[in-house]
Amino acid sequence: MLKKRLVCACFALAGLVCLPPVFGQDATRQLLEQLSNAPGPPGAEEAVRAIMVAKMKPLSSSLSYDGMGSVIAQMGSAGPRVMVDAHMDELGGMVRRLTPNGFLTMQMLGGWLDQALVDQRWIILGSKGPVHAVTGIRDIHVLPAEDRGKVFPRNMLYLDVGARNAEEAAAMGLEPGDPVVPDSQFLVMNGTDNYLGKAWDDRVGCAVLVEAMQRMAKQNHPNQLFFAATTQEEVGLRGARTAAEVIKPEIAIAIEGGIAGDTYAHHPEETQAKLGAGPGLFLFDSSAMANRKFVALVKRTASEKGIPLQLDLVQGYGDDSAEIQESNGGVPTINLVAPLRYTHAHNGILNRKDFDQLVDLVVDLLTELDAKTVTQIRDFAPAQ
Repeated sequence: MLKKRLVCACFALAGLVCLPPVFGQDATRQLLEQLSNAPGPPGAEEAVRAIMVAKMKPLSSSLSYDGMGSVIAQMGSAGPRVMVDAHMDELGGMVRRLTPNGFLTMQMLGGWLDQALVDQRWIILGSKGPVHAVTGIRDIHVLPAEDRGKVFPRNMLYLDVGARNAEEAAAMGLEPGDPVVPDSQFLVMNGTDNYLGKAWDDRVGCAVLVEAMQRMAKQNHPNQLFFAATTQEEVGLRGARTAAEVIKPEIAIAIEGGIAGDTYAHHPEETQAKLGAGPGLFLFDSSAMANRKFVALVKRTASEKGIPLQLDLVQGYGDDSAEIQESNGGVPTINLVAPLRYTHAHNGILNRKDFDQLVDLVVDLLTELDAKTVTQIRDFAPAQ
């Protein structure tokens, strides 16, 4: 019963039940909103997984799970084994302990900046349902002048749930190990085609999986497609590793949230992508290097289809393709992205046109990955 209440609470946060219907939206926007709002920190992806399974199962010839909770949906039974990956988890946290005065300490999960943590709202997925919390901040009226410009370190932060003591916090259904997720609801930014929300890294990729499956279900394709919604990427690319072991792909595409560099233009070497300028292709990141022949295919396909393509190289970035390319004796991979503003924080921005064009590019690539093309990409023999 306790587990059922927790799952129902997660579903409510994900927009699956107990929330009023949303009218006047296209299906893609509804999908993006539902995925962005869903709580899913590493190891607690249940609400996101429920959405993905509901969308993927009717489109797949078979649907299964690996031992880490990743969802694997297969389409087709002949041709090269093509893996398309996106991770379900988002940056979050986990309750460490309940203090005597009712505050909670938090273990951060994923690559948080300390300056992104102060005075933010959070949701704790407790055994009795969601509990709202806030990370506090020292009052300016008592903070020494020399400390006012300093970043509040994470080890000084506490989750405030309004409890007066540890017993009151425990009575809310809270205990060590409870997942914590940012509290930040989806919205369309002032009538534009920019969407504000949390967890675009990598709910944007999850939405691409769903929409690509919907498109591929209506046309013939020359391969076996394995769409994998993976777990625990933010804490070490773990689900991609186990999913790839199950799938044994011959070639793979990772779908991720990229980094838009148009906000802080005085740091041009950090990233070259711009919001609203089309999907991106990572030539390099700290965890993986794209297969050069596969890169050439992406460039050619985008050019032939009239899809703008942004090439990028980013340090301090890791993605699932790193684990996939090291599986099954070596797998040619690429990482395609939708550029995002303000990743790894409570509020990020996705451009709808970038998303739509990314779906177009993925679908176009999947229709081209026949046995001959995959063999050519995997061929490393020196030219005669």
